[in-house]
Amino acid sequence: MTDLQSGVTPTYDGLADLLASAPAETWDAPSLCEKWQVRHVVAHITMPARLTPEQFGAEMAAAGGDFTLLSNTVAARDASLPVAEHLAHLRSPLLHGWQPPGGGAAGALIHAVIHSLDVTVVLDRPAVAPVEAVVAVLDQLTAANGAWFGVDLTEVRLEATDTDWSWGSGEVVRADSGRLAALLSGRTLPDGRVLRPG
Repeated sequence: MTDLQSGVTPTYDGLADLLASAPAETWDAPSLCEKWQVRHVVAHITMPARLTPEQFGAEMAAAGGDFTLLSNTVAARDASLPVAEHLAHLRSPLLHGWQPPGGGAAGALIHAVIHSLDVTVVLDRPAVAPVEAVVAVLDQLTAANGAWFGVDLTEVRLEATDTDWSWGSGEVVRADSGRLAALLSGRTLPDGRVLRPG
């Protein structure tokens, strides 16, 4: 995938489609993000559709420059927004065109794909991101040798079971491409698998 930003829209639209047809209790299901339910993940990823740069700056100042604190505060506050608003924000062109400061298109795609996996993996649903977008994320994360999320890829071979993608050498870790991307982002899978922290 040469245009990384092009994978963002179908990922967010796919997540919106999934959640629009899911039972209401799905929004309260736990996600792969520690202490966050599905609704918290959606509130987090849709911040660019709700907050102007000025509002974001004010939130960051209130959090003392701590992005983790800002994320947790905004997710806790905005998780209770109506489902229809969450879905509209997931489909927002503002969100689809957003890039994280300093992260560019790669950062935007990684953000979309990983957080969508935070939802789909725990719901035991297929990834909503296009396969080529997930593979592009795998390529980005392994090119950085795990540094994006601080995982140790020393003597690890990753093999996707749903594509011909593989990387590295050593102890083999096999999973579908989405679960491999989740592992590379430091998540613990529902079956307890996790990559060593770097």
